[in-house]
Amino acid sequence: MPTWTLHRGDAYTLLRTLPDESVSATITDPPYNSGGTATTARTGNTARGKYVSGDAQHDLPDFDGDQRDQRSYTVWLTLILTECYRATMRGGPLLVFTDFRQLPATSDALQAAGWTWRGIVPWHKPIARPVKGGFRRACEYVLWATKGPVHAARNPVCLPGLYSASQPRGRNRVHITQKPDQLMAELVKICAPAGTVLDPFTGSASTGVAALASGRSFIGIEQSQEIAATARTRLEQAAS
Repeated sequence: MPTWTLHRGDAYTLLRTLPDESVSATITDPPYNSGGTATTARTGNTARGKYVSGDAQHDLPDFDGDQRDQRSYTVWLTLILTECYRATMRGGPLLVFTDFRQLPATSDALQAAGWTWRGIVPWHKPIARPVKGGFRRACEYVLWATKGPVHAARNPVCLPGLYSASQPRGRNRVHITQKPDQLMAELVKICAPAGTVLDPFTGSASTGVAALASGRSFIGIEQSQEIAATARTRLEQAAS
């Protein structure tokens, strides 16, 4: 029977309390700390201002920790992913979301943390912001890595290298950067069956909901008290 635990607080602080090799996989969507190609665009706006259209009708909570420049983001994410590496079992996978601006920094951070970088999985977003005079920003990316060699015998899956799914809309959207449930249901398959998925940036718990629905257990960390309350409600419903 899958179980779940949700810790509230700082990811780095709480990750250090987890036992060595206590989870099967790490799947996470950290704050991108981007949203602009110039420093003022990254630091002079809230997360909501960066990632939510100005005509959005919802009033979902903002979140902190999204104003780092690229150098400090790389250092900070390296610290986080180092603790995830320690907590993940040998051969276990890492999936970490990023956008085009932070893809180089994210790949640097995961390798500096000890992970072996295996590839990039594009996530196509059918509903995306247009760019006048250029290309629609219709993709984000999932970086795939492992702790040492791929352990195919433990989890002999053959997964697609590209996914297409739209972010939740209307009442189904409960977080400003929420990932699609159907996307997360596919991505959790990288975790060994009946294993435990770790997500140090739980948000609305889309990773946790997908893990529980697939028979996997879940350990999450969320800093925001308001967002953690939403995550807890969704996890309780998924486990019932």
